[in-house]
Amino acid sequence: MGTWIVVAVTCLAAALGVLGGPGLFGNLDEGALSAPGEAADGLAILEDTADGSTFVAVTLTGLDDLGAVGVQISPLVADAVADVSEIEGVEGVVDPFALPESDPRRAALTAIEGDGVVVNARIRADAPPGTSEAVQARLTALTTDVSSVVPGAGGYVGGGLLVFDEITGQVEEDLQTGELIALPVSLVVMIVVFGGFLAAGIPILGALASIAGALACLYGFTYVSAVDSSVVTVVSVLGLGLCIDYGLLIVSRYREELRAGGTATSGEAERDRLAAALAATMASAGRTVAYSGVTVALSLAGLLVFDAAILRAMGAAGLSIVVVALLVALTLVPGLLALGGSALDRPGALMRLPVVGGLARRLGDVASDEGAFSRLARRVQRRPIVVTVVVAAALAALALPAAGLNVRASGIGLLPVDNEQRQFFDTLAADYPLLVEPGVTVVVPVDGAGDAGASPSNAEITDWAQGLLALPAVESIDPPEPRGSDHVSVGIRLAVDDAIGAAARQAVGDVRAMTPDAGFTTYVTGDAAVLVDLVDSIEADAPVAVAIVVLATLVLLFLMTGSVLIPIKALVMNVLSLGASLGVLVLVFQDGRFENLLGFTSNGGIEVIIAPLVLAFGFGLSMDYEVFLLSRIKEFHDRGMSSDEAVVLGLQRSGRIITSAALILVIVFAGFAAGQLLVVKQIGVALAVAIAVDATLVRILLVPATMTLLREWNWWAPPVLRRLHTRFGVSEGG
Repeated sequence: MGTWIVVAVTCLAAALGVLGGPGLFGNLDEGALSAPGEAADGLAILEDTADGSTFVAVTLTGLDDLGAVGVQISPLVADAVADVSEIEGVEGVVDPFALPESDPRRAALTAIEGDGVVVNARIRADAPPGTSEAVQARLTALTTDVSSVVPGAGGYVGGGLLVFDEITGQVEEDLQTGELIALPVSLVVMIVVFGGFLAAGIPILGALASIAGALACLYGFTYVSAVDSSVVTVVSVLGLGLCIDYGLLIVSRYREELRAGGTATSGEAERDRLAAALAATMASAGRTVAYSGVTVALSLAGLLVFDAAILRAMGAAGLSIVVVALLVALTLVPGLLALGGSALDRPGALMRLPVVGGLARRLGDVASDEGAFSRLARRVQRRPIVVTVVVAAALAALALPAAGLNVRASGIGLLPVDNEQRQFFDTLAADYPLLVEPGVTVVVPVDGAGDAGASPSNAEITDWAQGLLALPAVESIDPPEPRGSDHVSVGIRLAVDDAIGAAARQAVGDVRAMTPDAGFTTYVTGDAAVLVDLVDSIEADAPVAVAIVVLATLVLLFLMTGSVLIPIKALVMNVLSLGASLGVLVLVFQDGRFENLLGFTSNGGIEVIIAPLVLAFGFGLSMDYEVFLLSRIKEFHDRGMSSDEAVVLGLQRSGRIITSAALILVIVFAGFAAGQLLVVKQIGVALAVAIAVDATLVRILLVPATMTLLREWNWWAPPVLRRLHTRFGVSEGG
């Protein structure tokens, strides 16, 4: 009865999580892709002094002879402007054809090549829901009307809220795409591993419950913190992957214990056999799962020390998802095992299919003491130095491109190039520079609002700003603009091709180098300045984050193995593995390899949050497999086997589970790499490569090779630490 209650409660909680899913996407925020500092302070002032209004506009393109076609399309534009003006929540619409030639707004709303115009509608901050969408629909109809009059003409409709809705909708769509790919293929893989639907279905049911729990946790987070769309993707994938990993390990160990328990001669003996198998499973594999979860959680805890709000949100949300995955693995999965009983060890009809049955017998989860992995381990042990050098060199070679990592914060560039919002803003930036925010904005407190207490006049601010024209990348200076009653902003327009590229970031540094001479307080902000401060903040906080993860890993692996050398070796191998992943990421997304295959266009860099996320999440997942493998090796070594024998048998017993779990995770991450949002693709590819490299080159080759070289030194520790491990140590053998 208790088992049914556990399963029912878990399923009910999962159902509630699913019901909260739609509300989650409605509560997402843009996220704070920034860190505390000068740029964030200046941006906060600009936001606080803004009226909160937003805009929806249309860029009419393909108007090669604007003077001639203007006569034809101006009535269409006037009708659209009149219609949009009547929409509730719209506070003003600018018709470029209605403005005098001498009006500077007309020049701003006309393309620099004279082949297009912009019709811009301003939406009040208190506009009713649906206002932006109503304006979008009418302006979209305008593009259709114009194209019917002027062949080849067209246009793109875009706006601030529309972009956010587009990105959020794309995240939701990418999640669904990833799950639709990952879950069915994962089920097929586990059917092959377990040889039947029943055993294979338990990890999948656990994964579904984990996804629901992840959505519920994130939904709760939206009420206490801003949750960016990328947070949803990352933590959902993590929960899905961890739960499949843990379910696979527990189900496999349960079947192993069932087979080790022999057969029963009566119903009561059968119940005792099943209960003993489940108890042994949770005492061994269950303990390993709990230990692995703690290891992953501590890897993610390093993200909490970063000042960047989005990284802290990733860390906090990730920790909650690890807890969800552990709860599912330690409650729902054993509950389903108890309900399935001995049926989980019966192959079923599927085993009689020649192809699948043959694969299941070769790749099944319950391995004999001799097989492919034991043979591979012995081959590695015959030439451990060669294997170590070759694998380490291969990983180092893959990691080399990471030295040229160029970070970005792409914003609208995350969307595919054929997305209408992306095309709208790209067209705006290229053809209407006066409508685009300046590359650098200097915010100046006046009326004594600054730290220095100075109250500069507009003339003094202008004189200082004009001196910035001597800087290499500065093209022009906008006149000072009042921001509320006690601030003024000065826009600095840059002659750069990339608004957040190296030249723009250098310009930020050059402007800041001149601010001490101003004689008054300044805040240098803008997209490039925000990125500069964010990168500086991540670099400053990284040593503390790394120290937390390193210390936690050393302590946890020591408590599991009783060794001082194994934890150090694990850290070195994880660095090589993650370095290789970042190197591949640079080759693919920064250098643009395989663009057509993966369906993206390179923007010349990697999103700034990707590297710390890959290092934190990739490290945690790598340690997952390290714990799986070392727990079995340590178990056999504790039974009296030599180090070499323990490595061979440990790899043989765990190798199939590790490779199967890794294959499933690679499928999961590859499914999300098939999404359209660039940040989702980058995370998916990076983690897929990290897991593939770790489960093959590292766990199957490098670990056995290095453990063979160290032999009994693998288990060395000073006497005082050995006594500590005797008292507090943990192993799968219990």
